[in-house]
Amino acid sequence: MLSCAPFTRFGWQPRGRLLVAGTTIAFWVAVTAASRVGAEETTPSADRVAAWKAILSESAGGIGAPISNRQVWDGFAAIPAFQSIPAEAAGELEKPLPAVTDELYLDFSKTGTRRHYESVLSNRRRRQNLLVLAECLENRGRFLPEIERTLRAFCEEKTWVLPAHDRSLANFEGKIVEIDLSSSATGFELALALNWLGDKLSPEVRSLVMDNLERRIFQPFEGAVRRGQPRLAWLATTNNWNAVCLANTTGAAMVVLDDVDRRAFFAASAEHFIHNFLRGFTPDGYCSEGMGYWNYGFGHYVILSDVLFRATGGRADLILNPAAAAPARFGYRMEIVHGIYPPFADCSFGSRPDPTLMAYLSRRLGFGLTDLEERYLGPQAGPSTSLAALSVYAMPDAGGPRAGNADRLERTTRDWFPDAGVLIARPFPDRLDDLAVALKGGHNAEHHNHNDVGSFMVVLGGEALLVDPGAEVYTARTFDSRRYQSKLLNSYGHSVPVVAGQLQRAGADAKGQILRTEFGDEADLVEMEMKSAYMVPDLRSLKRTFVFRRGNGGSLTVTDRVEFAAPQEFEEALVTFSIWQQLAENQLQIGEGKAAAIVTVDAGGRAFEWRAEEIDEPIQYSKKPTRLGLRFEEPVQNLEVSFAITPKQ
Repeated sequence: MLSCAPFTRFGWQPRGRLLVAGTTIAFWVAVTAASRVGAEETTPSADRVAAWKAILSESAGGIGAPISNRQVWDGFAAIPAFQSIPAEAAGELEKPLPAVTDELYLDFSKTGTRRHYESVLSNRRRRQNLLVLAECLENRGRFLPEIERTLRAFCEEKTWVLPAHDRSLANFEGKIVEIDLSSSATGFELALALNWLGDKLSPEVRSLVMDNLERRIFQPFEGAVRRGQPRLAWLATTNNWNAVCLANTTGAAMVVLDDVDRRAFFAASAEHFIHNFLRGFTPDGYCSEGMGYWNYGFGHYVILSDVLFRATGGRADLILNPAAAAPARFGYRMEIVHGIYPPFADCSFGSRPDPTLMAYLSRRLGFGLTDLEERYLGPQAGPSTSLAALSVYAMPDAGGPRAGNADRLERTTRDWFPDAGVLIARPFPDRLDDLAVALKGGHNAEHHNHNDVGSFMVVLGGEALLVDPGAEVYTARTFDSRRYQSKLLNSYGHSVPVVAGQLQRAGADAKGQILRTEFGDEADLVEMEMKSAYMVPDLRSLKRTFVFRRGNGGSLTVTDRVEFAAPQEFEEALVTFSIWQQLAENQLQIGEGKAAAIVTVDAGGRAFEWRAEEIDEPIQYSKKPTRLGLRFEEPVQNLEVSFAITPKQ
């Protein structure tokens, strides 16, 4: 099946010949040293540019396979998964190119809605890549006229930057040319189309596209790095933007720039700035952006590594950067059980590691995930309308050299991220339907942050019963001062207290301070102080203790101990997507059948009431969550309340 999301799923994977180890290691020592340069320095050194020039290939290209390589493309054409592509592309010839009008672009400015423009743009890009793929497979010239018409249309677009990233409309109005996630991806894909189709395209169209790549990608990047104009904040940022935009701009440069001096500048700049992205992970490898953005961001780190690996004949191999080792393992380590992962941060509920990315990492780093490697690397990976993804995953040499030293991943009963304050606690290996949990400390200024200090998930019988509901559908509000108006992003939509009528506040100093951990075969304990997450002057202490027990179906006990200077209102909450019912004043059932848990509340005899509420926000999931609020009828000054969560017997 064709991927329909070329801008959100690029898992590029290094591949190539295994070269003399000493050459690669010698250059890697220099790469590591260069990566320690402070982010305040805005340009790579002349020495690093010269070092890259010395190892880059003489000519551009070398990513994927040009249409002239009939051995590759005829091989694809013989595979059933690719045989429907020409017919699909022929169907597109009967339809007009989806139009991106001024009115459509300005819709975001007027309504704050992103999907109208972005869905049309995505369909335009997907359609073009489908036509290129079909032409390479068929090699009859049938799709070339429409490919050229579409390329001209892309070059006529006022900007390749998304409306959501152009709030001032400076790009739309032609006052500035910036590079964002979308424009960089467009540039990379068009560069690949030029390289693959070669002289099948008319000189006029090739020149037009190259002029646009210069104006929209190459010159703005060079200006930003050399002079700070335009200012591209993502060069110094530590989130996915850094890796995505660097990988795409560098990839485009390596594919079509004949001038080796310019390519060396792009390579040295990528080496210089990509260190910022890796700094965005905690030292234990935790990705606070969430699983979906790990796929996207770290997947693009892999793209960058692959581009430079092949552009240097294997002499530069950024995937071996020691700073990338822990982040590379994040996807595997975050599984709770049965393929369920916590959707912490801006992550759609149900997100999981991209199997193609995991296959690559396994091949290069020796994880031992041989089933994924066999299914998702090489022609058996199947087609994609992302030309970059196709060149990485499906080409005959996809995956690159295997790791010299295997570092096999083994599933254990826990994965603890001490720097992030996140615990994944699993049942015994022979009891995977027993209760399992994900527990979160952290702080409230993480990448794609939700105010969720102390949040948790409970999985039983292969079902997530108590949940973090994940991300909302992005609108203008999501990334402006109104972000925490959303009940999915603020603490109201998480299983954490409301204290004296206050939700958690944002900020790096609003955190879960880990006070104690005890890990053993039978039980795991994490205790944290959450006081700083609430702006409540009378709050003296709010300690949350998680105790997870294995055996007898498993259990989780969550105990909150709160102390105020004077009596205050206090409310607890549980969040679920599941069917639920109240069994007694202090007892709920969440879920049904083998995936049913009993929640028993012990509040020391204090009176409380349950209030159920559907969280009515636009969510990136098929249904909306229910918040089960537990509100104490009288203000409290000192309180201990616990939730015992056990399988229904």
